[in-house]
Amino acid sequence: MNNNQVIIGMASLALVGMMSVFTVNEGEKAIKFQLGEIVKDDYTPGLHVKLPIINNVRHFDARIQTMDSKPERFLTAEKKNVIVDSFVKWRIGDVKTFYTVVAGDIDQANLRLDQIIKDLFRSEFGKRNIKQLVSTDRSEIRELLIKNSKSLAAALGMEIVDVQVMRIDLPEEVSSSVFRRMEAERERVAREFRSEGAEAAERIRADSQDSDFFGFYRSLNAYKKTLTSSSTLVLEPNSDFFQYFKSKK
Repeated sequence: MNNNQVIIGMASLALVGMMSVFTVNEGEKAIKFQLGEIVKDDYTPGLHVKLPIINNVRHFDARIQTMDSKPERFLTAEKKNVIVDSFVKWRIGDVKTFYTVVAGDIDQANLRLDQIIKDLFRSEFGKRNIKQLVSTDRSEIRELLIKNSKSLAAALGMEIVDVQVMRIDLPEEVSSSVFRRMEAERERVAREFRSEGAEAAERIRADSQDSDFFGFYRSLNAYKKTLTSSSTLVLEPNSDFFQYFKSKK
């Protein structure tokens, strides 16, 4: 055997050796196929062996992924729209299932997961009114969404890490309606306070004045309100309403 043959032999052995091993890095998952069939998928980070030509290996990114959904409208219990801005963090759980169900495609996985999360949002928000959604601790909704999405995501080979609601906004038309109701309520309360204050002021004046004088004072106010209006008032001449117009003998 000459030197060239030795070199070729050594190069061939080196090539076969290189084709017989593969590396799984941290943050990766891998599946080994044999003639197109999955034969192993539970690899840990490190160096592993395979049969050249017969086996091929596919690597998958097992780091945490973020699915940032577009703001979506959901109906509340009182059939009002709210706009929800949210995101989901997930990673590959069962790589064999992930490959089988979504072909190992991150974009396809995000589309499937997005529909799952929207359905859960629709269900949870449909149980609550706007006031509850605004006042409820967001962590309560977050925990429910994580809990309810885990088994559904696992069917896709995905593991839910976190679900976050960044904002819950009211559409402009709903915001205007809510603002008008709040404004009307504040005006009603203000009127009640003013009425109670006026009544209290009259009681204070009554306590600090002569009773006849206070009666006269209240009658003057009644005359002012009644006689300056455009309404017609029909009363008996000897009515108590005109008692202070009568001459005293």
